[in-house]
Amino acid sequence: MSLIQEFKAFAARGNVIDMAVGIIIGAAFGKIVSSFVGDVIMPPIGLILGGVDFSDLAVTLKAAEGTTPAVVIAYGKFIQTIIDFLIISFAIFMGLKAINTLKKKQEEEAAAPAGPTKDQELLTEIRDLLKSQQGK
Repeated sequence: MSLIQEFKAFAARGNVIDMAVGIIIGAAFGKIVSSFVGDVIMPPIGLILGGVDFSDLAVTLKAAEGTTPAVVIAYGKFIQTIIDFLIISFAIFMGLKAINTLKKKQEEEAAAPAGPTKDQELLTEIRDLLKSQQGK
């Protein structure tokens, strides 16, 4: 099998396509969460803390001189990124928890022995009747 044929077989598998879809959806979800944190959560937190905008929080190590920009440690952006991560992690955790709950229900349903079908019940009755007639 040539390299190209192996790659086609690999790319045609469902898990590669599923992974690609997951990455695309994950990127879009990341943008949604970033907007949610930056535009919905952080403004009230900043207001509670006295009108602080987290994205502006920084420590200046060296002031700007002429065309040289200032050297800063932007810890406010870091705090916002941590909050983004926590929200994304929690959302993924809740999604996985829901999936695991559904899988557990399906496994329990599959593990539960199914009762005899109508055909099996009728055959059992016929067998019992035949046994009782033979014993007479």
